[in-house]
Amino acid sequence: MAEKKTSLKQTKKVNEKSRNVKTKAPSKKSADKTYKGKNIPTKNSNRPHKKQETNVSKKNVRIIPLGGIGEIGKNITLYEYDGDMIIVDCGMSFPDADTPGIDIVIPDFTYIVENKDKIKGMVLTHGHEDHIGAIPYLLKNFNIPIYSTKLTLGLVEYKLREHSLHNISKLYEVKAGDQIKLGKFAVEFIHVNHSIPDAVALAIKTPAGVIIQTGDFKIDSTPIDDNMIDIARFAELGKEGVLALLMESTNAERPGFTASEKIVGESFATLFRKARKNRIIVATFSSNIHRIQQIIYEAEKCGRKVAVSGRSMVNVVNIAAQMGYLNLPDNILIDIETIKRYTPEQLVIVTTGSQGEPLSALHRMSVGEHRQLELIPGDMIIISATPIPGNEKTVGNVVNELMRRGANVVYEKMYDVHVSGHACQEELKLMLGITKPKFFIPVHGEQKHLVHNADLAKGVGIKKENIVISSIGNVIEISDKAIKISETVPAGRVLVDGLGVGDVGNIVLKDRINLADNGMIIVAVAIDSVTGEVVSGPEVITRGFIYMKESEELMNDMNETVCDILERCYITGTKDWNGVKVKIKDGMSRFIRERTGRTPMIIPIVMEM
Repeated sequence: MAEKKTSLKQTKKVNEKSRNVKTKAPSKKSADKTYKGKNIPTKNSNRPHKKQETNVSKKNVRIIPLGGIGEIGKNITLYEYDGDMIIVDCGMSFPDADTPGIDIVIPDFTYIVENKDKIKGMVLTHGHEDHIGAIPYLLKNFNIPIYSTKLTLGLVEYKLREHSLHNISKLYEVKAGDQIKLGKFAVEFIHVNHSIPDAVALAIKTPAGVIIQTGDFKIDSTPIDDNMIDIARFAELGKEGVLALLMESTNAERPGFTASEKIVGESFATLFRKARKNRIIVATFSSNIHRIQQIIYEAEKCGRKVAVSGRSMVNVVNIAAQMGYLNLPDNILIDIETIKRYTPEQLVIVTTGSQGEPLSALHRMSVGEHRQLELIPGDMIIISATPIPGNEKTVGNVVNELMRRGANVVYEKMYDVHVSGHACQEELKLMLGITKPKFFIPVHGEQKHLVHNADLAKGVGIKKENIVISSIGNVIEISDKAIKISETVPAGRVLVDGLGVGDVGNIVLKDRINLADNGMIIVAVAIDSVTGEVVSGPEVITRGFIYMKESEELMNDMNETVCDILERCYITGTKDWNGVKVKIKDGMSRFIRERTGRTPMIIPIVMEM
């Protein structure tokens, strides 16, 4: 592998030279063709996979999900065969109510770091945060080559720049249809439809058999870029023989097919006409480039300019435009700082905040704190997304605030302004039917999603004993005869809080939750270290417990309770100041619980004088 980081602009040149992939050049009579240093099966090559390895002693393939199982997000899977390892995706997830104050959640990399000498590289399915967001945190431990499609690579490189890792990273561009060699693994990239361009599934080939990992996908017969999922290649692999299929489970509960993205464009056309002379503001995921493209198309038809608000939205739009994934008519984009030069009927604003995030641009608009944009009555605001489970109340609060300011708010339940990027039941069954896997492992979803996906597999004829519903950290061993969970490895979540990675644990979280629920009481007292007499205090201070000025009686009683505790310590001659702290804490806890029924955090401070 090259030791020098390959920038995105240099990637194509590197790929054309070598890709750093050592493969034996095929003979002219070979049924395979060579493409940029890689062996890629032609469509006429229908040889069963098993025949290619007839003289090889097959070992078990080990598949180790370190995230994305029993949860939404944080997707990362480790593959191991005969001492070689590869990583598929390296995502993050967002904090929930149980992780107050946390910025993001990343996988536990302990097992990967322990085996770093075995890892041959990382391959990525697409550029969403739940699949690439944790890459900088892994690369801070050790450097590995990363292979992905062009847009995904551009988004990864931007993230690495934010962490000052871009100069040491080793990034290599691939295209759908390419195949690369990583140790004893060969990985083929297969085009799929998703809510971000350049998404791929992976056919991971080992001497033991072919394993397909779909990544996130849907089957869209009318995609925005006219590039439909490569169903034919999945079917070819199914004919050749698929040992195991790892398929996403996000929409496994939903019957039917996922609607085409073009439906959203039709809704935009209708709503843009209804807006008439009012300003249009559309909130969507910054990574949904196809949706942003449709917004731009409709804005052009209506003679409107487009401004972009929100840091992540600006970054993604810039990257996508530079790489040619966004078709921008001349002079249609304007800076958000210049919108006051235009009348409302001349403007469309694309913004972040479709999930009601407190720091997002849409939330700041709803509370009147957006620096460049102030809502005016009549603004049409389209929330082009479905709330992620758990975000419903947050999104509802934002909608209410927007309406209070006179905005006309449109969201999914009113019009088709959002479609999922994930396959529903009929698409999942179709994928199972054409790949014909011997073994099936549902991934990417909560437990209920995994179970529903497993039921779909049983429904198309896969034996129950050939299906494994795993947990993160499980080692799934697969041979040509059986599949089993053999052991577990260290796995879990690591919390990122500001610049701290992993320094916030369960005890700190418990304290934060307790503080949020019950507040705290600080008891400060100064004691003569020789005589044990109280020199100053005690002083009782509360935060988030009661309003001190309106609770004088309770404050006086708390102060008396502390005085009684200190008096008993003085009479008994107690000079173990840690012991005094414990007595204050226990005594105050009993008093507060009996008096108020609450359990605030109590922090005694004893100073020796």
